[in-house]
Amino acid sequence: MNATLQELIATGEPILTDGGMGTMLLSLGLPRGVEPELWNVERPEEIRKIHRGYIEAGAQIILTNSLGGNRQRLSFHGLVDRVVELNIAAAGLARAEAEAAEASVVVAGSMGPTGAVMAPLGDLTFEQAKLAFVEQAGSLVDGGVDVLWIETMSDLEEVRAAVEGCRQVAPDVPIVATMTFDTHGHTVMGVSPQTAAEALSDLNLMALGGNCGNGPDEIEAAIEKMHSVVPDVILVAKSNAGAPRIEGDHQVYDATPEIMADHALRVHHLGARIIGACCGSTPEHIRAMGRALQRE
Repeated sequence: MNATLQELIATGEPILTDGGMGTMLLSLGLPRGVEPELWNVERPEEIRKIHRGYIEAGAQIILTNSLGGNRQRLSFHGLVDRVVELNIAAAGLARAEAEAAEASVVVAGSMGPTGAVMAPLGDLTFEQAKLAFVEQAGSLVDGGVDVLWIETMSDLEEVRAAVEGCRQVAPDVPIVATMTFDTHGHTVMGVSPQTAAEALSDLNLMALGGNCGNGPDEIEAAIEKMHSVVPDVILVAKSNAGAPRIEGDHQVYDATPEIMADHALRVHHLGARIIGACCGSTPEHIRAMGRALQRE
């Protein structure tokens, strides 16, 4: 069933998002080094299976398999000429599962960082970044997303470029933006949760917050700080399932569904309204989180 993010927010209840996409792709056999977005056209049923699993676990928002779908990121893999194709496919797969669901599901178009460093520290200009996000956002909207979801960001200027790009091509589509505070409580570019909250709240976003990082404690601290400076803003919390560590050639995350369920309650009490998970999480984590939120 179709729904809008505005309708979910209007209920006043916590809103459950999905969990890790990359984690699920790896569990289904995605080889290391292969761009995940390729599976939108090469293995579409696997992508639909992931979305379906999260919807069945209770997710009210699902994010498209397009985190690295901008032209800068895809150029690292020789795929720059397939930006439109891969993003439209990503949106279409999520849209199909949302429409087939019995409950209302919002489709969010995932847009991650370019992987390049913004000027003046790097070579990527604001206008180049903006044009990359114009292209990706337009493709996701053409594919049928309800929301444009900018995530895993570390540079406020890159977030601004993404927001301007989204607004240029789709001025009426709601925007959500989250940053990753994985470096001593700041983003890798030195942005604190308080600074991020104040800056992002000026961009007329539907919601903002934190995702990924080093586990629940980190996201909880970030949400508490964000809520302290923008108490009326809708906040998003999508933590990794614990801090990642390497075992052999695999990343391992230790937070069980029960641990993430407890986290969901804590982060909701700290001010988050839109709650889900990121790397290392599965539909079982999301199901446990949703049940905990429903019981409180």
